[in-house]
Amino acid sequence: MKLSTKEMILASLFTALTAIGAFLSIPIGDVPITLQSMFVILSGLILGPKLGALSQLVYVLLGLSGVRIFAGFSGGPQTIFKPSFGFLIGFIFAAYVVGKIVHHRNSISLRRIFLATLVGTIIIYLFGVPYMYIILNNVMGKSVTFPIALKTGCAIFLPGDILKAILSSLVASKILARLRIEKI
Repeated sequence: MKLSTKEMILASLFTALTAIGAFLSIPIGDVPITLQSMFVILSGLILGPKLGALSQLVYVLLGLSGVRIFAGFSGGPQTIFKPSFGFLIGFIFAAYVVGKIVHHRNSISLRRIFLATLVGTIIIYLFGVPYMYIILNNVMGKSVTFPIALKTGCAIFLPGDILKAILSSLVASKILARLRIEKI
């Protein structure tokens, strides 16, 4: 994939925003509340599928390389053994799918944007909750049932994630409308 300077800058911007979202966290257990998912969703909405996913892939790779940009100022290869790492993997796929949903046609509606944010949020959970369950049970030696993992890794985050979906949908609709006007 050959990228222009503008595309590299935009992808880097969302990598940085996701890192900033990680620093704005509230620790409440094995997985903290952060603003990361909002920036992940926005990366797909604004940048499209490939650049959005690339921005999240760079974020994950930077964190795995040792840069302390994950929630709780953590980083390094050992983070793959943390219960929250599955959510980070989900970021890459969520950004791609969100971008695909929104940018597959020329006309972009607020309804489609909001639907994409919900799908992206579900994708993050689809990767995060099972990974958390496996790590808690098999690596950390805790005895956690899947319904408990679902409750602690998903249910308590749903109200905030719905609020972030609404906010990111509104922001993205304004930005995308502005970008369409400038292209004309």
